[in-house]
Amino acid sequence: MNRDFFAILRSFGLGLALITTPGIGGGFAQADPTHGIAMYGEPALPPDFVSLPYANPDAPKGGRIVMGENGNFDSMNPFILKGRAPTGISLFTTETLLGRSFAEPFSLYGILAESVETDAARTYVEFTLREGAKFSDGSPVTVEDVLWSFETLGTLGNPRYAPAYKAVAKAQKTGDRKVKFTFGAENRELPLLLGLRPILEKAQWVGRDFSATTMEPPIGSGPYMVDKFEAGRFVSYKKNPDWWGKDLAFYKGMHNFDEIRVEYFGNPDVHFEAFKSGDLSSYRETNPMKWQQNYGFPAMVAGDVVKDEIPHQRPSGIDGFVFNTRKPIFADWRVREALIDVFNFELINQTLNGGAVPRITSYYSNSELAGDVVNPAQGKILALLETYKADLLPGAIEGYALPVSDGKPTNRVNLRKANALLEQAGWTVQDGVLKDAKGVPFTFEILLTNGADDYIAAANIYIEALAKIGVQAKLTTVDAAQYTERTNLYDFDMTQQLIALSLSPGTEQLRYWDGANGAAPGSRNWAGIHSAAVDGLVQTMLSSTDRADFVAAVQALDRVLTSGRYFVPLWYQNIGRIAHAKQLHFPEKLPIYGDWPGFQPEVWWYQE
Repeated sequence: MNRDFFAILRSFGLGLALITTPGIGGGFAQADPTHGIAMYGEPALPPDFVSLPYANPDAPKGGRIVMGENGNFDSMNPFILKGRAPTGISLFTTETLLGRSFAEPFSLYGILAESVETDAARTYVEFTLREGAKFSDGSPVTVEDVLWSFETLGTLGNPRYAPAYKAVAKAQKTGDRKVKFTFGAENRELPLLLGLRPILEKAQWVGRDFSATTMEPPIGSGPYMVDKFEAGRFVSYKKNPDWWGKDLAFYKGMHNFDEIRVEYFGNPDVHFEAFKSGDLSSYRETNPMKWQQNYGFPAMVAGDVVKDEIPHQRPSGIDGFVFNTRKPIFADWRVREALIDVFNFELINQTLNGGAVPRITSYYSNSELAGDVVNPAQGKILALLETYKADLLPGAIEGYALPVSDGKPTNRVNLRKANALLEQAGWTVQDGVLKDAKGVPFTFEILLTNGADDYIAAANIYIEALAKIGVQAKLTTVDAAQYTERTNLYDFDMTQQLIALSLSPGTEQLRYWDGANGAAPGSRNWAGIHSAAVDGLVQTMLSSTDRADFVAAVQALDRVLTSGRYFVPLWYQNIGRIAHAKQLHFPEKLPIYGDWPGFQPEVWWYQE
C-alpha cells in the first residue's frame, strides 16, 4: 500500500535511560545524572558504548540516497498542524535532548543533553546540555532555546506536543547548561517524552508567527540542512560539514550520506517507474504480489538493483477502514460489527496480496505485547477489565474474534450475520435498500487519497459487498492536502487510518484514543472513541512501575479497542521489503523494529 512512510514514524521518538539507587526501607533515593534512561529497568548500553548495536561504526561516509514519496508538500514548518511539510525535515535537520536506541523497547541516550536526572517516582527531569552543541548557523544550543522550544511546541505546535507539556508544572533554568522540568501529573514516561522533543533555535522565530506555514526551513542542530527544494516536487538535504555531533558515540555509523534527496510523485505507478529507470536508488514495496511479479526489470536482472527482506518484531498497530463514530449511523456497535462481517478479508487479501500477509487481529499483533483477545480474559487482565465492566462492549471480557469467510465472493454466512445485527439495530431492507424506521437509507462515504491504489481496490470490493445488503456506500478520492484538512476536522464517514504502535506504548495513546482529545481538531482519534475504560487503562499504563503490570494494562486496552469495533482491520507487513541500488548497504545486525525508525537512511551507507 502506498503511504507517507515518514508520517508513520511520528509515533516513535528519540531519547535517554535512568538508573535508580535503592534507598533505605525499600524506597529509592534520587538518582545521580546518568547517560541514559529506560522506561523500565536500566538501559542496555553502558556509558562508554561505542555505537548503537545495529550501526556499523566503520561505515564509509559519502554518496547519496534518493528516495520517493507519494503526495506533495506546501510548508517547511513540520511542527504545526497547518500545511504539509516535506518528508524527513525534522528527522534530518533537528535534534532532541536524547536519542532512541531501536535495539530496545524504549531506551534513550544523550544527544544534545550529556546527562539526565530524575527521581524514582519521576516527578521531575533535569537535563544537562552538552558543551559544544551548535545549530547549523554556528550558534550554541542554550537552555533558553530548550525552554522556548518546549513552550512553543506545547502551546502553538501540532496537538501531539500538547499533552506532555500540559503535565509540566514548572520549567526552570538551574544552571548555565541545566534545565529542569517538574511535573504536575503522574506519568512515568514524561522524562522520556521531553527528551524526544525537537530543539529549535529561538532567535530564528523572533517576531514571527510560529503557527503559520512558511517556506523557510527551520534552523536545527542536526546532521543535515535543507539544500535545495521545489515545493511539491523534491527536497534535497545536504550533510552539514560542520555538524557538531559527528563524533558522538550515539551517532557512530549513522548519517553516512552526503546527500539525502526525496522526490515526490502524484501517481504511485510513476513513483515505481522512476525507481526502475534509476531516478531513485531505494524503493519500499508494501505489496507482496508486486514484490514477486514486478521486479524483473533490466536493472534488477543486471544486478544493479537488489532486493532485501527485513524481519522485525514490532507491533502491527492498526491499519484499516476506521468508523467515525461521531456520525449517528456508526454509533451503534452492532452496526459496526455488521459492516465488519460484510468485509470479505480473505477474498480481498487473496486478490490484492496473493493471500501472503496476515490480518491484524490485535493492535499489537506480531509482538511480545500481543495478548489473547479471542478467549476469555484471565488474571490481571480480567481484574483490570472488571473495573470498567459497565462500559465494555460484548467481547472485551468474553473474547472477540474477527469473522472469517470461505474466500468466495458470496460470503453468505457472514452476510446473514450482518443482516441479523442490522435488523437488531433498527435497519431493514426495503425495496432493496437498507433503511431505518423512518425510511432513511443507510448511506455513507469512504474517503481516500488519490494514488492509494491498494486501499482503493479494497474499498471498491467492499462497496460491492455492501450493496448486497442494501447499503449505499460511495468512494471519494482527494489529494493529500484535502485529505489532511478533512481528517483534521473529522469531516468523513469512513476512511483509512494507520496507527503505528511501539513496543513501549505510552502518552501518545492519549492522542489516539482519549475522548477529550478526540473532540479537538487534529488529534489522531479519528474514530471518535469516548470510553471510560480506554481512558482509565491508558492512565494505568502510564503510572505502572512494573513491566508485568504495564503489559497487563496494554493487553486489557487491546481487548477494549478490538471489541470496540472501531476499525475494519486490514493486514500488516510481517517483513519489510526494500529494493535498492547495489551501492547501498546496511549492517547485518538489525534493530528489533526492523526497517522502520532509525534504519533507512540513518544506518545505511554508500559504497561501490
